[in-house]
Amino acid sequence: MEPERLKASSQQWMSKALAAFSQGPESYDFAVHHAGVAAEHLLKAYLANLHPALIAEGKDLDSLLHATGHGSLAKRGLSRAKTIGVVEAHGRVHTIRKKQAKHFPDAETFRPVADARNGVAHLGIHEVAEVKTVFTTCLRVVDPLLSELQIDPGTYWGSYGQLHDILIAEHVEAAVIALESKLTKARALFEQRYGHLAPKDREILLATLTQPIQSPRHGEHVEVSPCPACKSPGALTGETHVKPGDEIVYFTPYAFGCSACGLDLDDDELARLGVFDEESPIEMTIEEYYADWEPDEDLYRGR
Repeated sequence: MEPERLKASSQQWMSKALAAFSQGPESYDFAVHHAGVAAEHLLKAYLANLHPALIAEGKDLDSLLHATGHGSLAKRGLSRAKTIGVVEAHGRVHTIRKKQAKHFPDAETFRPVADARNGVAHLGIHEVAEVKTVFTTCLRVVDPLLSELQIDPGTYWGSYGQLHDILIAEHVEAAVIALESKLTKARALFEQRYGHLAPKDREILLATLTQPIQSPRHGEHVEVSPCPACKSPGALTGETHVKPGDEIVYFTPYAFGCSACGLDLDDDELARLGVFDEESPIEMTIEEYYADWEPDEDLYRGR
């Protein structure tokens, strides 16, 4: 459960993954498996760096004892400690890093990594057509964590740095094309739905369809913002935070949805589009915004 051990292990597995990938299709099963393990170990290194308990299986007392420095009280040794799976590890990191999650794969994007790794590990099979996508997703998970964990990218990627750069560049180009396709599809759907209406009728109908959405809970917030595809009011969802010593509530978006044309964008696409502010103040004081906030009784009971 030591971050340094997990970091070193991640680098070793990634080196083997890149070596296998460079050998071609006959070694792709090793490539996706090893890259998945490398990503999992680095995700857990990030969490363990915050606190080892963040990677321990929550219902296993021995594992929690080892994670909290009380291993001498455990019935089983550290080698038999249980930790969370790769999907849970990614989910925790993604949630913790949501304010800095630009270009960090979300749960839907990351899921094929776990499926591919488990497919090879448990059944000896994998989807050949998805190998490059799975592999580049692993690289996109690893890159920002190297910075967070102060790992030198040159050391981590070693002699495979150029291969890494090529795969990332290909992903960026594909992502740009996919985003433009999504915008084009949304514009076409908007025209199909409302193009036949008179301007006034269209305005009345859209005003009904695009009513402001209430913020789901504290910590998250929804701002109404023009849709980049059809210009109708859409819902820009994000997190709020207050900087130390500041009296302003800031909003950092991570998703956008438009009910008029069906456009939906994740944080990666928002960053690529560049039409939304990465951080902006909310026009409310801290007291106004958090007026109805109540502490979690379970969390603070006994403190």
